[in-house]
Amino acid sequence: MSEESLPDAGPEHADALPEYAERVLEVAELIPPGRVMTYGDVAEWLEEGGPRQVGRVMALYGGAVPWWRVVRADGALLPGHELRALDHYRAEGTPLKEASRAAESHLPRLDMRRARWDGGERADGHT
Repeated sequence: MSEESLPDAGPEHADALPEYAERVLEVAELIPPGRVMTYGDVAEWLEEGGPRQVGRVMALYGGAVPWWRVVRADGALLPGHELRALDHYRAEGTPLKEASRAAESHLPRLDMRRARWDGGERADGHT
């Protein structure tokens, strides 16, 4: 998937952040500490794109925002970033489910029922 597949990505300025990416990152910054939204939740909030587009934005541009708060719907930690994310979750008190003994990675998952944020406490200036 290329940047051109992001909604509203255009040829305006090569170094400019696509408008859709800016909006995704703004939502990521609104998520309170200790809470998460799925990629699909963010797309639904924006009423544009889908989980894959949000995931692509986070992969390309998410390093400057609390990226660990935008997650997979199954609660699995982001492959390749599990330990960094886990440090953030523990520091913020994000609800986790401990890994079962049969789990290959022995890493916990997010407790999506308790950690998921529905945007109910929407911040002023929501786009």
